[in-house]
Amino acid sequence: MFTVPTSKRIGIDLGTANTLVYLVGEGIVLNEPTVVAVTAEDNRVVAVGKEAKEMLGRTPGNVVAMRPLRDGVIADYSITEAMLSYFIDKACGQSRFFKPEVMVCIPSGVTQVERRAVLDAAMSAGAKVAYLIDEPLAAAIGAKIPIAQPAGHMIVNIGGGSTESAVISLGGVVVHSSVRVAGNKIDEAISSYIRRKFNLLIGETTAEDIKIVLGNAVIEKGVKEEKETMDIRGRDTITGLPRSITLDELQVNEAIRPTLLDIIGGAKQVLEQCPPELASDIIDKGIVMSGGTSLLRNLDKLMTVTTGVPCHVAEDALLCVVKGTGVAMENIELYKRSIAKK
Repeated sequence: MFTVPTSKRIGIDLGTANTLVYLVGEGIVLNEPTVVAVTAEDNRVVAVGKEAKEMLGRTPGNVVAMRPLRDGVIADYSITEAMLSYFIDKACGQSRFFKPEVMVCIPSGVTQVERRAVLDAAMSAGAKVAYLIDEPLAAAIGAKIPIAQPAGHMIVNIGGGSTESAVISLGGVVVHSSVRVAGNKIDEAISSYIRRKFNLLIGETTAEDIKIVLGNAVIEKGVKEEKETMDIRGRDTITGLPRSITLDELQVNEAIRPTLLDIIGGAKQVLEQCPPELASDIIDKGIVMSGGTSLLRNLDKLMTVTTGVPCHVAEDALLCVVKGTGVAMENIELYKRSIAKK
């Protein structure tokens, strides 16, 4: 029997560091860095995603590798549009007969202008209909939190560009806070600490590697005498020559601690504004953490100690937002109150 093909439905987690794409009926089909390489003269896109990320800090003069999103919002409109178009083509196949329906997730603290920019970029990239969903809501759906209940649930989604904290009840966001401090700011803190303390310049990718290997939010004294170390190579700011140093996790902890406290400050702000009935629910259930940066060692412990509320990291923390966006796209009628449409 001949079946009429229908337009595909896609959920996109447009992150500052990584973009993930969920295809309804298939699951997550794409997970690539949000990096685009363009030519300096005519802004022509040369590479997108993994290929472009490998070029960061290594490009010749006529090619520029850049991140088109900064702090969770679009910094370069035309390049974001080209990147979205590339990801939609890759997920749906180039020879698509129908335009897909696309749902993009955005930080809850963005302005109306920034929201419109995302909707317009999705439409220009080839969407038939574009929907927007708030990041904390998508993260809560993806973390399997029963958001429709008349009870308070708190989610803190720590990504690459922004930290979204929200209290969710009856399927909507009650209180939210968005701080534009997250994974990228931790990388910057590591870079500037190494420049200040060792007169050594390192690149973005090296800073991220240090965060992954040595990053630890709470170093328990006396638990282990041996400190983890790592050899770092960079350029000496005084002589201008390449040099290598050895860094340990205590030094990295010293570098990132102020940034981590800024991230937790966003969560504390939400707890302070939370209605008392919902606050008691949150103390019972605890805070759920999602997003790539929540995987930093012992960040949940630091959050628990600082806020006084038990915290735990959701399973598949990296994928919570894109899974939630996909589920919302599958059950659009259920979530239509919380979704903007164009």
